[in-house]
Amino acid sequence: MFSYRHAFHAGNHADVLKHLTLLGAVQRLHAKPGGVLLVDTHAGAGLYRLDQAEAQTSGEAAGGVLALAQALARADRAAVPALIEAYRQRLDALNDGGAWRLYPGSPAWLQGLLRPQDRLVLFELHPTDGRLLDRTVRAWQQHTPRASIELRRDDGFVGLKALLPPPQRRALVLIDPSYELKSDYAAVAAAVDDALRRFAPGCLLVWYPVIGRPEAHALPRRLRALAERAGRPWLRAELHVGAPPDPQARAAAARGQAHGALRASGMFVINPPYTLAEQLHTALTWLLPALRRGPGAQVRVDRAAGGG
Repeated sequence: MFSYRHAFHAGNHADVLKHLTLLGAVQRLHAKPGGVLLVDTHAGAGLYRLDQAEAQTSGEAAGGVLALAQALARADRAAVPALIEAYRQRLDALNDGGAWRLYPGSPAWLQGLLRPQDRLVLFELHPTDGRLLDRTVRAWQQHTPRASIELRRDDGFVGLKALLPPPQRRALVLIDPSYELKSDYAAVAAAVDDALRRFAPGCLLVWYPVIGRPEAHALPRRLRALAERAGRPWLRAELHVGAPPDPQARAAAARGQAHGALRASGMFVINPPYTLAEQLHTALTWLLPALRRGPGAQVRVDRAAGGG
């Protein structure tokens, strides 16, 4: 279960989608002064070097955040969507205004947005990534001693239960396992079901791959059913970058197997902040030409009637 290392995939198109969604959601929650509990159930290493061996081996960042950087270099800054501009500013600050060699994982995005009244709880079981994240969290705590940041080397699916409902009465939870185990799909649905029962108003963000596996295909439908049963609004955003025709990929998809690089992923958000759907549609539509690989590239954003 520990074969997956996000360092090989950091900054890819799925990360761009995930972190734009995370950024937009937290920004909207921070429009109100009350504290927020921020949780990442599968935190990873926290920070990633795009110029080191893992990222260079896969080359996935070239089709994600680095393609975005090239598009921004060519763009009229006044025409760049606000969410993309906020994303750019965070990457620029992290890299001291230079080339984007350091990429923030979800914990670093959340840490960068953390206010004194907020609390950040990170879960990571992987022994290597957990050690790396522990080192990073200690540095954050030394730099901002008043910040409430906690790393738990536990199963996020299990640990989340003890955090809900939060004393702050406001919460954002990111659930983004690797899905290297088929059981992850059922575990995600179970975690969302439990979270809604414990704290129905919480903002739940679920990342998922769009692949031929039946469990992956069914997950967004299961999440929608859970949201609707609880009477909560939802949105779904998917980014498909497409790919040149590949007979091997078609054959693998017919067998319900993944083949080659990930071509699409999605974010399912329950209790999305107001305007998040519009923000994502605008940002992803602007972004798509930069990330397009071939036929099938598209953006999809839909939501519950009356949802954010």
